Amino acid sequence: MLQVLGNRTYRHLFLAQVIELVGTGLATVALGLLAYDLAGPDAGAVLGTALAIKMIAYVGVAPVAAAFAGRLPRRTMLVCLDLVRAAVALFLPFVTEIWQVYALIFVLQSASAGFTPTFQATIPDVLPDEKDYTRALSLSRLAYDLESVVSPMLAAALLTVISFHNLFAGTVVGFVCSAILVVLVTLPSPKASEQRSIYDRTTRGLRIYLATPRLRGLLALNLAVAAASAMVIVNTVVLVQADFRLSQHATALALAAFGAGSMVAALFLPRLLDKIPDRRAMLTGSAILVFGLFAGSAVSNFGFALSLWFVLGFGYSMTQTPSGRLLRRSAHPEDRPALFAAQFALSHACWLITYPLDEVERPAPTASKC
Repeated sequence: MLQVLGNRTYRHLFLAQVIELVGTGLATVALGLLAYDLAGPDAGAVLGTALAIKMIAYVGVAPVAAAFAGRLPRRTMLVCLDLVRAAVALFLPFVTEIWQVYALIFVLQSASAGFTPTFQATIPDVLPDEKDYTRALSLSRLAYDLESVVSPMLAAALLTVISFHNLFAGTVVGFVCSAILVVLVTLPSPKASEQRSIYDRTTRGLRIYLATPRLRGLLALNLAVAAASAMVIVNTVVLVQADFRLSQHATALALAAFGAGSMVAALFLPRLLDKIPDRRAMLTGSAILVFGLFAGSAVSNFGFALSLWFVLGFGYSMTQTPSGRLLRRSAHPEDRPALFAAQFALSHACWLITYPLDEVERPAPTASKC
């Protein structure tokens, strides 16, 4: 899998992604502490609102940003968006009001809504061979899963010697380093063969997406992925700490089991996709998610929960990781930013639907037999 890093351009982009993810992870920890510093017991409501703002920015801004992605050199656009995010992170330690947090989060996530789909759409042009691109998708999945483990550990270590405000400096460094790595390579920027209106460019990705049968199927799979992962994210802490009466360490272990399952699938997928079609792999992954969600109603102890979370993580990665291959095959190079932006917006719209569905009132906790 690592031989794909022999491509200098992709190596720079992958390192930029890894550094950016670590910086974003530090910001996530720091933002939670900042919310508590400003709002005290109401910090949960502040973070919930910030999450809603993030999702709204992702759904609403991504297609608009894609309309401009085809008019600007991709390297210029990616670097500018990284610098915007660095500037926002630089201001966050100095906020004194909650509304300022909301405003800066909207700007930060709007920049991410432009950056991420454009970044994802560039990889197929850098790695035209499908096997290389599949390895890149698996590496990207691994990077996301490892970040969810490494960033909190790094933040915890740093907080022993610095205040949480200084964690935002790590985010600034991450975005600046990402911009520098992107500047050091030349990126392909395919141009449309004809001029299109702003409306046409903004809606083109969604129109291509919804007009393509296999992508309409992908939208259904996005909903299955969102349902399973939202259940894990929303309910793990309640299940482990309220129902099983275990510690925060056990909660972290459960989330790590989900990430471990995802990483195992990401390592396994490149060779699997050489032997079976994407459709079969993704449908198998979604069937695992459906089975796991039904099995979740029978969770009665922590050991079973760990095993089930591992299985759900495996199904999550197996369903989601190959989606880039479908998007790559479904559009011309100049339309890929718009199509990846449509996938970005629609997949996060699925999260907007499934998050509230998982926030159900639970019965009073009972003593665990563990």
